[in-house]
Amino acid sequence: MQEIVYKIKDSLYLNITNRCTNQCSFCIRYKSRLFNQKHHLWLEHEPTDIEILKAIGDPLKYKQIVFCGYGEPMIRLETVKAVAASLKSEYPETRIRIDTNGHANLFWGRNVLPELKGLIDSISISLDTENEEQYEKICHPLFGIKSYVAILDFIKTAKQVIPEVEVSVVDIPSVDKGKAKNIAKELGVNFRLRPYYENTYVR
Repeated sequence: MQEIVYKIKDSLYLNITNRCTNQCSFCIRYKSRLFNQKHHLWLEHEPTDIEILKAIGDPLKYKQIVFCGYGEPMIRLETVKAVAASLKSEYPETRIRIDTNGHANLFWGRNVLPELKGLIDSISISLDTENEEQYEKICHPLFGIKSYVAILDFIKTAKQVIPEVEVSVVDIPSVDKGKAKNIAKELGVNFRLRPYYENTYVR
């Protein structure tokens, strides 16, 4: 049975699509249909806005609501906006975060970040490595070599509309974490190193 929401610690995560614009070699979705060995995140169908809101219930029971699952949530931009707007309307105190690969502007062919203003409190963008060649090698992006520079632009633009912006990198041997951290510093955003395990992956 598919899970469209799953709890980790005091946060509730929203799993709204399997689709993604990357095929990252380190991604858990290519290793297991179970996340953290217990959550059935491979979707049989994409949930509707109503299904997502019903599954959330009272958002104030959680520290934050996070759009993050087995796919790229910004592919379902209208659903992200609709669900976030509904939560903010009924429960203004709700804290909402998006975990994204930063391809949304490439995917939609426009700058979509202003559409998230007032809806999203925090955004975590997967930088994943320190240069475009390495990014293409390990992430296999749909948009090719231009993806990495587009992510850097996405990060810069996100700072203008999202209160909190961070970039993240998965702790794999082929990535120079020091250089990636320096890029985050130069961009003026927070940096997070995400742990990677061969068999279990905690996000």
